[in-house]
Amino acid sequence: MSSHGAPIPMTSRACGALTGTAQVPGDKSISHRSLILGALSVGETTITGLLEGQDVLDTARAMRAFGAEVTDHGGGSWSVHGVGVGGFAEPDQVIDCGNSGTGVRLIMGCMATSPISATFTGDASLNGRPMARVTDPLALFGTQSVGRSGGRLPMTIVGAAEPVPVRYVVPVPSAQVKSAVLLAGLNAPGKTVVIETEATRDHTERMLAGFGAEITTEITDEGRVITLTGQPELKAQHIDVPRDPSSAAFPVCAALIVPGSDVLVPNIGLNPTRAGLFTTLREMGADLTYENEREEGGEPVADLRARFSPDLKGIEVPAERAASMIDEYPVLSVVAAFANGKTHMPGVKELRVKESDRIDAMKVGLEANGITVEDGPDWWTVTGLGHGNVPGGATCASHLDHRIAMSFLVLGMATQRPVSVDDGGPIATSFPIFEPLMGGLGAAITRSNG
Repeated sequence: MSSHGAPIPMTSRACGALTGTAQVPGDKSISHRSLILGALSVGETTITGLLEGQDVLDTARAMRAFGAEVTDHGGGSWSVHGVGVGGFAEPDQVIDCGNSGTGVRLIMGCMATSPISATFTGDASLNGRPMARVTDPLALFGTQSVGRSGGRLPMTIVGAAEPVPVRYVVPVPSAQVKSAVLLAGLNAPGKTVVIETEATRDHTERMLAGFGAEITTEITDEGRVITLTGQPELKAQHIDVPRDPSSAAFPVCAALIVPGSDVLVPNIGLNPTRAGLFTTLREMGADLTYENEREEGGEPVADLRARFSPDLKGIEVPAERAASMIDEYPVLSVVAAFANGKTHMPGVKELRVKESDRIDAMKVGLEANGITVEDGPDWWTVTGLGHGNVPGGATCASHLDHRIAMSFLVLGMATQRPVSVDDGGPIATSFPIFEPLMGGLGAAITRSNG
């Protein structure tokens, strides 16, 4: 079933050219952090363009539970009256983070060094995901955690009454883990140091600096060394959230595989730690161009134009690029199905522990639709059949995973027979306007019930 209700089966079928402008939602990563850093600041933070998907709304509700005043003014405009670093109150109720791994891990981090306790839960998917990757480094500050076997939710976090600063080497590239440790470091005395051997998305560092934290990043022999001075007074800001590159991936990739398509996706954040998919698509021969390149709020932004690309070729995706496109591999595998030859994707073990095992979910669904997929613990290879040659015709399991559901619906837009997903409900967690947006471009997506 979907994360917040009964299953919503959906079917996608081949259609005419996709054309027009796709106004995708605000960036989810920046939306989460805007609410959290606003809550940790002094004064009123104003936000425009906030993504109002369920994941972000769950984070807004959590910030209210910790004592911040969070107000929805309509149309993506929000305000947050913060309580300051160390000012969180103990919540009265369990914090339900729905389907959001990002939300729960960041919130755990930002309360971990305050002398309060909070219990976290989520939907069936989130409650099956490992939290030790965050609770282990948080324990170094003096935080305690008690959860189900395997470090799973529901879980109670007991914040450190007398936190100590830490020096932590992130073992697996993860912006969530890095961010949780940095947020915990805000209320610890002295300097907290996080070391990344592989760079991940850097929104937390950019936004902490914007809110007035003392934070530096150096490239050394160890990797990226991020040093945060604890116990600052964060100052309220105005945040204009750029559009989400992870959401842009779906209309962009659909346009590349549907004959005659020409789609403009404006105002997309092109932070180098997030734009790996677009680089990869261009290497495959995609007709994908950047227009009106500019900078907004410290983040590079451009309008993307994607046109039908009938001569895509399979490539070797560099393993070191994985962190910059980890959420986009499912829809990249769909594009790879329409390319000529093999697309090999190494260095992606993180996909095994997302909302679902995304490698396995896509492998099973692609194979059911006539595509050959090989995989290992941290790699997978899709053998493309070329434009017009993908059979389709199967119903795929979404595994409560929004990106899996949307990827298979994109697949069905260019297969010989329709493609269905058992539950499109989770799409609302990140891209609540996916159906009307794609329909407005010309896609044929229907619901099987209601």
